[in-house]
Amino acid sequence: MVVIELETEPEETTRPASPVREEQAAAGGEAAPPPPPAPEEQVAGAASGEAPREEDEEEAFEDALTDEQLREKARSQANDAKAEGNKLFGAGQFEEALSQYETALQIASELESAEDICSACHSNRAVCFLKLGKYDDTIKECTKALELNPTYMKALLRRAEAHEKLEHYDEAIADMKKILNLDPSNQQAKRSMFRLEPLAAEKKEKMKEEMIGVSAEYCYLLTTAISDNIVSSLEHTEGKLKELGNSVLGRFGMSVDNFKAVKDPNTGSYSISFQK
Repeated sequence: MVVIELETEPEETTRPASPVREEQAAAGGEAAPPPPPAPEEQVAGAASGEAPREEDEEEAFEDALTDEQLREKARSQANDAKAEGNKLFGAGQFEEALSQYETALQIASELESAEDICSACHSNRAVCFLKLGKYDDTIKECTKALELNPTYMKALLRRAEAHEKLEHYDEAIADMKKILNLDPSNQQAKRSMFRLEPLAAEKKEKMKEEMIGVSAEYCYLLTTAISDNIVSSLEHTEGKLKELGNSVLGRFGMSVDNFKAVKDPNTGSYSISFQK
């Protein structure tokens, strides 16, 4: 705010002498000084002039400070909400902590250069979901944190843990490899790799056995259907049998088109062969 100070000494003003003063002057008396201008006149006179350039610059500077103070206040509020979420998490109140982290995210999302707060809040929400057994939500929150900060190792660790809980061993291994690329001496990642690699191999072997079993079962059903004249050829499997086969084989990236029925011209029976 610009303050206009009144002058302590009024400016000298030339005014026509009054008849009384003229008589006093003629009589040899000293003329009385002219009365000072009214304060209103002084203010009006100052206001009628142009404001100095320094005052405009001062007002603009004050406005800029106010915007910066507002940003700092919002950032402080976001950090306070995050800190409250940390307290609630420490007390085992995971749902309440999630709410505080969400509040912090809503405030921080309106700020520039607040990626640090947002990535930390997403990672903290992820560990809340991890504690609640909501592993898909854990993965989503970690992914959001990593989009803001690709080298955020806590988010990588938590996402890998959630993948392991869901038996997504290959995905968990991929996250652990990223951690080791960032920090080759990370012992937690090394221990996890030692544990995850055998689990991934075991799962792959199990899937192969399931695939072979399903394939054999499908071949048996198809052969039986053909030999019993339920279907006369492979082209007639467009109905329910083909839908059933595709629904089962689709889990392994296959379809009934991977199987070919070949009729023996001598016996009239069919044999099923697998083709890629």
